[in-house]
Amino acid sequence: MTEITDNNVLLPMAVQQFVLHWGEMGGQWGVNRSVAQIHALLYLSERPLNAEEISDTLRIARSNTSNSLKELLGWKLIRRVPMMGDRRDHYEAEVDLMQMLTRIAQGRKEREIDPAVAALKICTDEARDDPRISAVARERIEAMRDFVATIDDWYQQMIAIPPSRLMLLIRMGKRVLAFLPKGKSKEA
Repeated sequence: MTEITDNNVLLPMAVQQFVLHWGEMGGQWGVNRSVAQIHALLYLSERPLNAEEISDTLRIARSNTSNSLKELLGWKLIRRVPMMGDRRDHYEAEVDLMQMLTRIAQGRKEREIDPAVAALKICTDEARDDPRISAVARERIEAMRDFVATIDDWYQQMIAIPPSRLMLLIRMGKRVLAFLPKGKSKEA
């Protein structure tokens, strides 16, 4: 494995592994590997880094670093930080995990759920007025619209919960089922 260096100083193996693994996970989530690796590096960094340091450390092209930083700024996962005596932009990552999760969830909702809600509303309206659409197809389009709308509503409710309460809810896991009415289900 090629070791990642920071100005000829080896990064600790755990940092290297975290950066590389975060980059791989980013690819699985539909995020460019470089974007994810830069995010990981900034998340673990004890100080803000400039684009040149990031490029040198990760051994990626300066243009790739610049584009990746713009994307991370757009997701609000990093921010520019002024440094006394240095005109270059420096960057630091959001380190509050709930804030990070919230911003990622908001970004994904805006890019994936919101367009789906809008498209399914149009499809439902058009299907309702088109006699060529079968009853089965119409019902399935409406079911999909209702499902996506429910997910959207759930997101709106979860995002309104204070972070400490949301973390408590997450930690409860399936124990929360004890508060729901008993009934037949396919759950284990």
